[in-house]
Amino acid sequence: MEQKSGGFSETGLRKMRDVLARHVDSGKIPGFVALISRNGETHVEAIGTMRHDGGAPMQRDTIFRMASTSKMVGAAAVMVLLDECKVHLDDPVDQWLPELAGRQVLKRPDGPLDETVPARRPITVRDLLTSTFGLGVDMTLMGSPIQNAIFENGLFDTPGLEMPEPDEWMRRLGTLPLCYQPGERWQYHISNEVLGVLVARVSGQTFETFLRERLLDPLGMKDTGFYVPAGKIDRLPPAYVPDTQTGEFIVWDEAAGGRYSKPPKFQAGGGGLLSTVDDYNAFLQMLLNQGMHGTERILSRPAVQLMTTNRLTPEQQAFRDDLAKNNVHLSHGQGQHGGWGYGMAVRTYQGDYASIGQFGWDGGSGTSAYADPEQQLTGILLTQVGMSTPDSAHLIHDFWTMVYQAIED
Repeated sequence: MEQKSGGFSETGLRKMRDVLARHVDSGKIPGFVALISRNGETHVEAIGTMRHDGGAPMQRDTIFRMASTSKMVGAAAVMVLLDECKVHLDDPVDQWLPELAGRQVLKRPDGPLDETVPARRPITVRDLLTSTFGLGVDMTLMGSPIQNAIFENGLFDTPGLEMPEPDEWMRRLGTLPLCYQPGERWQYHISNEVLGVLVARVSGQTFETFLRERLLDPLGMKDTGFYVPAGKIDRLPPAYVPDTQTGEFIVWDEAAGGRYSKPPKFQAGGGGLLSTVDDYNAFLQMLLNQGMHGTERILSRPAVQLMTTNRLTPEQQAFRDDLAKNNVHLSHGQGQHGGWGYGMAVRTYQGDYASIGQFGWDGGSGTSAYADPEQQLTGILLTQVGMSTPDSAHLIHDFWTMVYQAIED
């Protein structure tokens, strides 16, 4: 049987390249960079071009907007603070985030904003880490007063909107009631943004400075940050959100002069990072190595285990399952993971080719990054096509099918 020491077959890698190239040949995806690594063997494919109308080719060091794949790195910063006893999982966050003290909770999740009851208890660090603090972007409640208020207050990072600086962002968040009681239900995204503010206030540094000193620099993630400096901007492709009806490529962010060409007011832990396949692979490998990077310990082993295993109670899990199976990702063929750790999904049942225990997440800008402890595998696929249409999700789905098919032992 033909194989390589790392456990990818030559045939499997060739098939993977052919299947992925098909997406570029179709004209739906201008280009992408993919990295897979297993047992010390790393394989990279860079196919297509930076722009939909041609131009510079995709390269291994092309920089991408990571969108929600930022969440796992943001959560890791909180784990550094936990490791140092600067915060504890069940600490109320009021002392650092007074804007979230004394919450009111909607009587009905889709009800008027002034019909509330007091929160039964304070919000804790654990609630924020598990995305169960009581507010989030919720597909099942779109168009409700609370979801409208989240968007109207500029709390959600959307194309064409710049979020305010962190103190003002927190002030606006503090004007809203919670949708659910703290700890009651899993809801997406907003908790990850709050965690970035928490890290900054606990550490007395900006979120980016803390990330850089404690995670990015030690891991050698030299191309990861919240903006792209002028000397590297030619490595950033434009970001596209294809028209949902026609599929026409609409640019929502250019590289030079775009929103990521200068430091943002709000360093968004929920979706603001830019990075490369090699940088993200260094992060995922550290998690696979139980917190070690070479001979240096970045996170404790228990911190990594907390992050990368399912942390939802059966009650919280029921809502997450409903969202995954009946709502959000149906057309895109994604989301069948089961659980949620800290800032990432965790597979609790085998819903596709991936092993139980695989952890990671996808980003709405067309990004995917997961690690699989059972197979000792990491995989990252980055493109510049947002998920306004299913095209980048289909590419990502095919990537994972082919990655698992290429494993030979």
